[in-house]
Amino acid sequence: MDWLMGKSKAKPNGKKPATEEKKMYLEPEYARSRITDVGFKELVVLPREIDLNEWLASNTTTFFHHVNLQYSTISEFCTGEACQTMAVCNTQYYWYDERGKKVKCTAPQYVDFVMSSVQKLVTDEDVFPTKYGREFPSSFEALVKKICKYLFHVLAHIYWSHFKETLALELHGHLNTLYAHFILFAREFNLLDPKETAVMDDLTEVLCSGGGRGGGGGAGASGGGAGAQNHGKER
Repeated sequence: MDWLMGKSKAKPNGKKPATEEKKMYLEPEYARSRITDVGFKELVVLPREIDLNEWLASNTTTFFHHVNLQYSTISEFCTGEACQTMAVCNTQYYWYDERGKKVKCTAPQYVDFVMSSVQKLVTDEDVFPTKYGREFPSSFEALVKKICKYLFHVLAHIYWSHFKETLALELHGHLNTLYAHFILFAREFNLLDPKETAVMDDLTEVLCSGGGRGGGGGAGASGGGAGAQNHGKER
């Protein structure tokens, strides 16, 4: 778990915000696409008689696998040449190793750091216990928040840099469904800092208004380590 000691930061990447750039993922014909019309707001609520940590563990592990799978569909397009930095809008994410040293990396390298680190964490019996009688660590909720932050970075990068490829593969409905479910779950248990997700607020409002059901699509508004610099770390 050395990677958890690393800091996570992001900062403006020096480019002007793409305020006038057309965001394809906000266009109604694409934003309304889902693979189910179920309302996720009801699904994310903690069921009666289910332990909170068990619910967080089960869902977090599932989201990790789904985000990993979604990224794998466009990974051949996310290359060191095409994505020289892990950028979303005008924000650039940096990875820090266990010694707190900034690691210069491309987007695919960053995603690999995230997926490898989270995979190690969710398969650690001391952190995500699966055997009867094993207890969750006192730091469990904080660790889940870190994981959710990392997964958000990956989803945001897919939308920002690879939505055209996702659209060409006709997987935008899957991506929208995953994003809405993930965001509503994180909101239900306060797992993501609003400052962290502000970069995608326009998409969040479009996809999550109405409990994440498909067919909507109003006008937009709404985790070595990784993170966003707007958390006051290093601007």
